[in-house]
Amino acid sequence: HTSEDVGDEPLQFFKKFDNISVAVDSDRTNGIKQLLKQNSPPEIVLLDDAFQHRKVKAKTYILLTKYNDLYVDDYILPSGNLRESRRGAERADVIIVTKCPQNLISEEKNTIIKSLQIQKNQKVFFSTIKYSESIKGLERNFKIEELKQFEVLLITGIANPNSLLKFLSEREIKFQHLNYPDHHNFSGNDIEKINTTFNTIISDKKLILTTEKDFVRLEQKLKKLYYLPIETSFLENKKIFDKTIKTCIIS
Repeated sequence: HTSEDVGDEPLQFFKKFDNISVAVDSDRTNGIKQLLKQNSPPEIVLLDDAFQHRKVKAKTYILLTKYNDLYVDDYILPSGNLRESRRGAERADVIIVTKCPQNLISEEKNTIIKSLQIQKNQKVFFSTIKYSESIKGLERNFKIEELKQFEVLLITGIANPNSLLKFLSEREIKFQHLNYPDHHNFSGNDIEKINTTFNTIISDKKLILTTEKDFVRLEQKLKKLYYLPIETSFLENKKIFDKTIKTCIIS
């Protein structure tokens, strides 16, 4: 399948993680029923972006909220980005505050927890983004430090590329940036513009860099394309989070 068939994030999951099955269905209830009809049905079904799908009754609910865009500060569509009332957060067993600064202090964590109005049965964790020390591509992989030798054309189609821009700037990497909307479907005109921009770069050492999510949409369309892997890490209490999830699964 291509990202146009199944979406960029499901295809990214499929390419990144071995030994899992990835299924796509806008009707989550139907999708789960089809999975359970297989000869080897899954023992665990992990739904992505399904907190508001009330027809599915999950055993465990994990709610993500961004550090700089907490759900308590947001509103229901179209005034804001919430798909249901903030009171819906009471259904969450675990709340993860994502994309936090790596040096987030305890006082600020406590302030955030207080603002979220956590229920007694809920657990809160804080996570941050970490970029890899290597970039990957179809031709080869190499260390991020080697990027200093290149003229880089950066392509992003994500909601907020600021953390990536900051990371590259701090590493003293020279780049031009073409920014597109989140989940952007790159058209023929987009690819032509990217190639034209790339060809205007006067250097023998140049490449196109993108995000891991955008790579699955662009890998068949562009040459000299690389991506910077990303991972989520907990600021603390990762073992407690793992134990919490395992307990939910086996109980």
